[in-house]
Amino acid sequence: MFYSINFRYKILIVTFLIFVGTTFVHAQQKKPYNVLFIAVDDLNDWVAAYGKHDGVKTPNIDRLAKQGMLFTRAYCPAPSCNPSRASMLTGVRPSTSGVYLNDQPWRPVLPNAVTIPQYFTQNGYDVMGTGKIFHDVYNDKASWPEFYPVPKSLAPANIKKSAKNVAGRQNFAWGPLDVEDSLMADFKIADKGITYLQQNHSKPFFLAVGITKPHLSWYVPQKYFDMYPLAGVKRPLVIPNDLDDVPPEGVKMARQQGDHKYITENNLWENAVQGYIASITFADAQIGRLLDALDKSKYKQNTIVVLFGDHGWNLGEKEHWRKFALWEESTHVPFIITAPGMVKPNSVCDRTVNLMDIYPTLIDMCNFPPRKGLEAVSILPLLKNPKLAWNHPSVTTWQRNNHSVRTERWRYTRYNNGGEELYDHNKDPYEWKNLAADPKLAGIKKQLAAWLPKVNAANAPSENRPGSNGE
Repeated sequence: MFYSINFRYKILIVTFLIFVGTTFVHAQQKKPYNVLFIAVDDLNDWVAAYGKHDGVKTPNIDRLAKQGMLFTRAYCPAPSCNPSRASMLTGVRPSTSGVYLNDQPWRPVLPNAVTIPQYFTQNGYDVMGTGKIFHDVYNDKASWPEFYPVPKSLAPANIKKSAKNVAGRQNFAWGPLDVEDSLMADFKIADKGITYLQQNHSKPFFLAVGITKPHLSWYVPQKYFDMYPLAGVKRPLVIPNDLDDVPPEGVKMARQQGDHKYITENNLWENAVQGYIASITFADAQIGRLLDALDKSKYKQNTIVVLFGDHGWNLGEKEHWRKFALWEESTHVPFIITAPGMVKPNSVCDRTVNLMDIYPTLIDMCNFPPRKGLEAVSILPLLKNPKLAWNHPSVTTWQRNNHSVRTERWRYTRYNNGGEELYDHNKDPYEWKNLAADPKLAGIKKQLAAWLPKVNAANAPSENRPGSNGE
């Protein structure tokens, strides 16, 4: 009898412990998600996880991709910092706001906009930002209860002047620095994020960290240049006379008589590519420090990580350098989302998405009330099933009434003077053959043109700041 009672007692204890343990795990899973929001300035798709350019070292972004979902066809709202970031953070297209350039303040034309960080604050989150989230000169004070701007950068005087790969004209310049990472602005930006992750937070948080490289100028410590010996640097695949079938407005955007002429006349193509990819690897190292801090923190299991480049970057394709164009290289961006318990690790999604989709997606992931007026769609269904049927082409706008529509197969671009480009990515991934004049594809063009914005707002007032054409 004693044995029977003792045995039953033990069973009750075990059952109770199982119940308590299950309840605790369930409670842990119900904890609100935090968000780590990582913006990377001028980062194109040469990240190793995309397999587009051999040899670029991005081990930290690559490991993040393995922890969640990599979007292979993600595109920016605009191929320029200010309009892209303003659109993404407000959910309002450039063609609706009239913010098309870097020197147009966005808040005066969107006085009632509620930005992503503002909406997180409204929903009870602690919010902090550091680095470049909005375009620097138009950072929005209303969005940040706490914010740390980009620290002062090192002066070019710190460049190793003896290095043969130092070159430049205006801000289109690069070279190795004889300094440690710790003196660089992005190291200090990452430090702010690391410190935040090491602190105790009584409420869920939204932490935004804006890494400024690989934005020009490409001055990073010597060791990152050493990772890419010049003899092994590869320029992108190009063909001669690639602009011959491009409309005049597109040729004008290429500005081949500017940067491209400088690069080719001075035989600096490989040198410039070296500066860019060295800057990518430097940025990746700072991202790695931030991800390490998250992994060591108590927030690892309930933190969404969103990482993206704000737009693409041309490195001589179409005789064009920088962004400021509507081709694949200027519009395609790296984009990764991780969310423990929600997003399956090692996931890849080939559907077309836009950075503007981040806003409604985070609303759904964090179970916030929906917001009206967002000109984007939630991609939460794709996070659950990346092969889901999807009919949401991505639209990119550069200056007024110039738009590009990207589906999984096609890119269709129409300029404000009526010029058109059409590329079949199944057969022409480098966009070398413009098919817009082919009468057999008139139906395809009509289908794609239906996605062009119906509103083309007048240009927002400009402050005539330097940078609308070069930064």
